[in-house]
Amino acid sequence: MTQQFAPVAAPGAVLEAPRPAPEDQARRSTGQHAPGSPDRFRRPPKRLPRQLPQYAPLSRTQLLVRASLGLVAALLAAFLIDLVGFSHLQHLISQQQSRDLFVTQLADGTAPVNEGDVDGVLLADGAPVARLQIPALGINEIIGEGTTSSVLAKGPGHRRDTPLPGQGGVSVIMGRASAFGGPFGRLQELPPGEAISVVTGQGEQLFRVIGVRYAGDPAPGPVASGRSRMVLETARGGPYFPQGVVRVDAELVSATQANGGRMTTPASLPASARELAGDFSTSWALVFALQFLIVAEVAAVYAYRRFGWARTWVVFVPVLALGSLLVADQVIRLLPNLL
Repeated sequence: MTQQFAPVAAPGAVLEAPRPAPEDQARRSTGQHAPGSPDRFRRPPKRLPRQLPQYAPLSRTQLLVRASLGLVAALLAAFLIDLVGFSHLQHLISQQQSRDLFVTQLADGTAPVNEGDVDGVLLADGAPVARLQIPALGINEIIGEGTTSSVLAKGPGHRRDTPLPGQGGVSVIMGRASAFGGPFGRLQELPPGEAISVVTGQGEQLFRVIGVRYAGDPAPGPVASGRSRMVLETARGGPYFPQGVVRVDAELVSATQANGGRMTTPASLPASARELAGDFSTSWALVFALQFLIVAEVAAVYAYRRFGWARTWVVFVPVLALGSLLVADQVIRLLPNLL
């Protein structure tokens, strides 16, 4: 019996690996394996696609509950966004508009010095009557006539049953502590002796702070004849959670001005113009805003069932956001005016 030996390669020669047979290449390309060959060359079987769970369609009651919860969530989100964010933007815009109007009136000599305008017509709520500057707090605000929640959303307001700052008697100026710019948010930080400037149609009035007082603290004595005092009021407590009223008293150190006519008395002052009161005079606007939002919500549910989620999202998200902000803005006006 003869033995066969493989040829020995010469030193430095490159050995070539034997090429697989054609049938082996075909098996590897198709994933098949030869009988008796190991399974490590076999391709794993493909997995079946994962089946998504099938849910039963929602009933009308479930759809109504889901829509109601979505409406409530949208209202809460819009309320917080409007109160913490958009209200400050509204304050800036309102102040710029009031400032432009008041500067024009000062230049024309038509700035109000009483509760009526140059024609004797009662000033509208929010009409600019003065400019308040407190350098220690960085306050430079236009004061509007009236102290309802809607007026104080534009800036500090002058209480109608009191004289204008600088005129004989006690003037009351109210402002918000947190929302809509929170111009009086740091009012309690004013130390005695700080200077306050108020520009009215009668010129610049200079005041000096007497002190800060809270509920239960003794108030200054009556104002002497021919003298003037100003009281700045805002809410105390945590941000957006008013728990009382803080007052800053300031006495006039410049010349006292002549008093203008007042048609509003303490007895006729509306309850909505007093401290920590809400403004319910625009409740009708809240009703219409709610109706608009409900109709938009119903239309969105119908569009979702008819056209699908993608198209409904594109069309109705801006509409629902606008409706929610309108409702939130009206709800904020029902809250305390010093908020």
